[in-house]
Amino acid sequence: MSKTMQEILKSAKAAAVKLALLSTAEKNTALLKMADALESQASVILQANARDVMLAKGVLSDVMIDRLRLSESRIAAMAKGIRDVAALPDPVGNVLEKTTLANGLQVTKTRVPLGVIGIIYESRPNVTSDAGSLCFKSGNACILRGGKDAYQSSKAIVDILRSALQAQGLDENFIQIPDDVSRQSATELMTAVGYVDALIPRGGAGLIRACVENAKVPCIQTGTGICHVYVDEAADLEKALNILDNAKTSRPSVCNAAEVCLVHEAIADQFLPLVKARLQTERKAAGLPIVEFRSDERARKLLGGKQASEADFDTEFLDYVLAVKTVGGVEEAIGHIAEHSTKHSDCIVSENAETAERFTRAVDSAAVYVNASTRFTDGGEFGKGCEIGISTQKLHARGPMGLEELCSYKYIVKGTGQVRV
Repeated sequence: MSKTMQEILKSAKAAAVKLALLSTAEKNTALLKMADALESQASVILQANARDVMLAKGVLSDVMIDRLRLSESRIAAMAKGIRDVAALPDPVGNVLEKTTLANGLQVTKTRVPLGVIGIIYESRPNVTSDAGSLCFKSGNACILRGGKDAYQSSKAIVDILRSALQAQGLDENFIQIPDDVSRQSATELMTAVGYVDALIPRGGAGLIRACVENAKVPCIQTGTGICHVYVDEAADLEKALNILDNAKTSRPSVCNAAEVCLVHEAIADQFLPLVKARLQTERKAAGLPIVEFRSDERARKLLGGKQASEADFDTEFLDYVLAVKTVGGVEEAIGHIAEHSTKHSDCIVSENAETAERFTRAVDSAAVYVNASTRFTDGGEFGKGCEIGISTQKLHARGPMGLEELCSYKYIVKGTGQVRV
């Protein structure tokens, strides 16, 4: 029997108290059982996912269906992510500072769970296991309000995780998913003051904007990714080509994929024909989707394609589309990024250390790369096991959010009878 959101909120709040008291060993054992259960019941997940994919055809684009689709290897990767989380140090109870005051009071700043975390996300079912495992290890009860496009897949995953918890004699309400995927359930989660300690939206610009504007509970803003690759006049062009290719085409539907390429005008005539050959000619010959260019006037003469509109430099395409602009140097690149970036991930390709240093200091993004693809902005790649989202804000958490970012702290004060005069 499905529960109302109010019932879910109440049971999550009660479960959070119990979860905060679990030992590291208890949590790790349960996580390993969850990972085993995902793999052993992969067929159940794949059947549910097939129903989601079937309903998505003709509704979602091919690249978005790729985000939705699961396979044996993707489920194995999800299980690996859970095992990686189990292997990480437990942040709960870590002593951050310890001080003895002049009056003898011992003040210990100690890391603690946030409590109940609500996650609102779209059609990526792997987020379900990532978020569930990270919240559980960090001592937080979670409510996973997935999108309707991936509901069958997410529900199957949560049911398996909850069964693994039950098998360990633990409260299955540590991890919950509402059956209601209407706007109403999202609104209830956003406004659950007194029940939800943090809300994390993960998805497109519309979802994130709706949560930030309407949430009455604390909201950690995860960002859309208008990620830039700036190719400097001092770039190694082969290196730049490989980085841009990977950043754009390895998985264009994710938030750390490059959407804009800025090219120093001094090397544009040499570099852009190489880009056209790599991202169009070679891909077409290999039977792969080609990248569509939307370029400024100078770049368009070398690349062909469409003339870029101003809106193209403010668009997260999540597809095989790349906006291209020529710039006069690093200062213009920095200025363009300041105006158009979503503060997610931005890259410079340059062999000039001074120029690279200026770029990293001036670009105000969660991750700034020198001579490396933006695709590395990921919890797993950053050694966090997996991630619950990539924060583009500056308060509390920034960049890929793992276990420590799902914690707060409190002061534990021990005395021997002191009173304040």
